[in-house]
Amino acid sequence: MEISAGLEIVGLALWAKEQEILIINDLHLGYEEVLQRKGILIPKFQVKEILDRLDKIIKKTKPKIILINGDLKHEFATVLKQEWTDSLRLLDFLLKKGLEVIIIKGNHDPIIKPIAEKRNVKIVTEYLIGDVLIVHGDELPKTITTSIKTLIIGHEHPAITIREGSKWERYKCFLKGRWKNKTLIAVPSFNPLLEGTDILKEKLLSPFLDNLAEFKVFIVSKGEVFDFGKLKDLS
Repeated sequence: MEISAGLEIVGLALWAKEQEILIINDLHLGYEEVLQRKGILIPKFQVKEILDRLDKIIKKTKPKIILINGDLKHEFATVLKQEWTDSLRLLDFLLKKGLEVIIIKGNHDPIIKPIAEKRNVKIVTEYLIGDVLIVHGDELPKTITTSIKTLIIGHEHPAITIREGSKWERYKCFLKGRWKNKTLIAVPSFNPLLEGTDILKEKLLSPFLDNLAEFKVFIVSKGEVFDFGKLKDLS
């Protein structure tokens, strides 16, 4: 589904078709080890599921470049064993497919450089595709030129809870609205373990998302995308 001119939602990724660039957000590799250190025991399955999902999307879109828009790994202050293993496994998977991999630094990535250097992967703070600027979204850029028409962010992990009677289910979603005089698109987390922030009732993290009433919501469920209209009509 096209969410904006030249930008399509494909699974939990955003596809810039003309430029052949695939954008994924907030993988938080190593999250399972962080949970286990807190006494929450879960099987380590996230990287396999991430690679399986990516493989299907890559076969469908055939990109030349893949942008990892922030938070490749989860832990702030160090690089855990699982983060090393899973991050290099992901990068090797993408590089063996002949893709150029670019990491946009997120707030969870203060120590991402050693991992990126192992595979000669470029790290940037933002990425420009024509008049589209891609930033992680945890802080506002110092300058945004008037030539920028669209902003793409991650960080928030947007999701929405749909209720019917006593039943409820949370779905990851894309958001599209306006920030100042520009189109803003928020992309959900690609990590299967992270359900995300319920934008109807939880405190928002990104400084870009201060008023969502007029934002449109695009829910992703089992690989399909559904236009749920404006958020103000869902609350």
